[in-house]
Amino acid sequence: MSSTSARGTDPTETDTDALLDAARGAGGACHQYLERMREALPLEKGPDNQFVRHGFAWIATLTEALDAVVGWASQLHEQGAIGRLEQTLLGAVMAEYFDQIIHGVAMSQDEIFRPHHLGLEDAARALSAHSDVISSKNLGVNRTGGLIIEEVLRRNDFGAQGLDETLSMIAGQFRSFADEKIVPHAHDWHRKNQLIPQSIVDELGALGVFGLTIGENHGGSGMGKLAMCVVTEELSRGYIGVGSLGTRSEIAGELIQIAGTPAQRQKYLPGIASGAILPAAVFTEPDTGSDLAALTTRAVRQSDGDWSLTGSKTWITHAARSDLMTVLARSRPQEPGYRGLTMFLLDKTRGSDEEPFPDPGISGSEIEVLGYRGMKEYAIAFDNVRLPTDATLGGAEGEGFKQLMSTFEGARIQTAARSVGVAVNACELALQYAQERIQFGEPLLRFQRVYGKIARMVVDITAARQLTYRAARRKDGGRRCDIEAGMAKLLAARTAWSCADNALQIHGGNGYAVEYPISRVMNDARILNIFEGAAEIQADVVARGLLSRNA
Repeated sequence: MSSTSARGTDPTETDTDALLDAARGAGGACHQYLERMREALPLEKGPDNQFVRHGFAWIATLTEALDAVVGWASQLHEQGAIGRLEQTLLGAVMAEYFDQIIHGVAMSQDEIFRPHHLGLEDAARALSAHSDVISSKNLGVNRTGGLIIEEVLRRNDFGAQGLDETLSMIAGQFRSFADEKIVPHAHDWHRKNQLIPQSIVDELGALGVFGLTIGENHGGSGMGKLAMCVVTEELSRGYIGVGSLGTRSEIAGELIQIAGTPAQRQKYLPGIASGAILPAAVFTEPDTGSDLAALTTRAVRQSDGDWSLTGSKTWITHAARSDLMTVLARSRPQEPGYRGLTMFLLDKTRGSDEEPFPDPGISGSEIEVLGYRGMKEYAIAFDNVRLPTDATLGGAEGEGFKQLMSTFEGARIQTAARSVGVAVNACELALQYAQERIQFGEPLLRFQRVYGKIARMVVDITAARQLTYRAARRKDGGRRCDIEAGMAKLLAARTAWSCADNALQIHGGNGYAVEYPISRVMNDARILNIFEGAAEIQADVVARGLLSRNA
C-alpha cells in the first residue's frame, strides 16, 4: 500500500508517561477554564442566551472527550498495549481539541463559539499558555497526519478500541458478519429503498442483537450498554439501517423492563429478545417535534374499561413491519403538559409493502427520505383503535413521559454508537478511494490535503468512540448519565457528518454519483444530528444538566 511522504512529528519520541502526565495536567486546566465559563454565563435561560449556553455545552463535551481519551490511553499503557498509532492519536486528539477549546468550537458548519462571546479572552490565553497544554503546532494532524496514515495502513485498523477480551471477540464477530452479509448488499437496498431482508433480521435475532440488554431471565443476554455500543457500531459500519434495527427493541425492552408489569415482561420481553417481536417507537407528532408536552393524540377510557386511541403520529420508523407499538398518548386532557401522558403497548399485525397497515383503525403513508432507509418511515393515523385495559405500561396512567425519560440515556448512547459506525464507514471508503484513485501520476493518498482529512477522521473517531464508551460504562455502573449520553451523541453525530462530508470531498465528482456508496453514507450521516434529540436540543440538555449539577 502507498504511504505518505510527510512524516511530521513522531510523538513516540516522547515518553508515554510524560505525554499522559501532560495530558492530565492540561485536562485539569480545561476543567478550570470550564468553571470560568460557567461563572460567566448569563443567569437568564431565555432564547437570546442559547448561543453561549450551547457553546458552554460544546466546550464541556470536548473536555469530557479529552478525559475519555486520556483514560483510554492510560488503560492501554498500563496493559502494555499502547502502540505507536495509539500514542500518536492521543497527542493529536489532545492538540486538536485543545485548539478548539481555546480558539473556537464549531457547533455547526458556520456557528463558531469563541472565548470572546463570553468575555473570556484572557482566560483562553492563560489556558493556551499553560505548561501542560499540548500544541497542535507540534502534535496536531498537520504534523502527525502522515504518521497516522502510515500506521493505519500498516495495521489495517484505526487504533485499539480498549475493550476486554470478550467484547473484542464480539466486535470481531459482528465486523465479519457486516463484511459478509451487509456491505455487499447495503447500497442496493438503499438505492431500491427496500426493507432490510427478513433473513438478515432473523440472523440478527439468532445472534442475540435484539436482547443484548434484556435480562437472561427473559431470554436476553443482559450484557449491558457497552456491549450494545460495540455491536451497534459494527453493524452501522456496514449499514446504518441494520445498525438501527435494534434501536426500537432497545427502547421497548428498556421501557418494559423498567416499568412493565410482570405479565407485560413475560408477554413481550422474550419475543423482543429473539426478534420474533419487532417494536416501533410511536412518540412524535406532526406539529410537536421535540415538544412532547404538546402531544394531542388521545386515549379515552371506554365504559368497558378498554381504551380508544385517536390521533396522528409521524416519523415512525419500521412502523409497517412492527408487531408492537409503544405509543405515547394523552389520557388525561385536563392535565396539561407531561403529566397527562400515558405509555401504551399496542399489539398490531405485521404489515408489508403491499398492505402496510392491515389492522382496522390504523392507516399510514410512507415518508420518502434521502437516507436512513431499510426500515422505512411513516406518517400514521389512529382512528378509534381499541386497546385492552391492561395496555397501559406498568398499569400506570399519567406516567408515560417519566417512563420514556428513563430510556433517553440508552437511546442517545446507542445513537452515538451508530454515529461512530457511520464515521468509520466513511473513513474506510475515503481511505480505499484515496489509494486507488490516481491523479497527476500519484495516488490521492500521497497529497497532504487528502491524507490529512483522513487522519483527522481517525482522530475524531477515536474521541467520539471513547466518549461513547465512557457514557455506556457509566450507565452500566448504574449511575445517572443523561449529560454524558448527550455529550456522546453531540460529538459523535458531528463526527459522522464531518467524516462523511470529507470522504465525499475526497471522492470529488464521483462522490456525488449515486452509484458510489459514499453518496449513501453522506445522506445517512446527516440524520444523526437530528433524531434522538437534534444537536441544539442535545446541547441544551447538556448545558442545563451541568448548570443544575453545579448549582
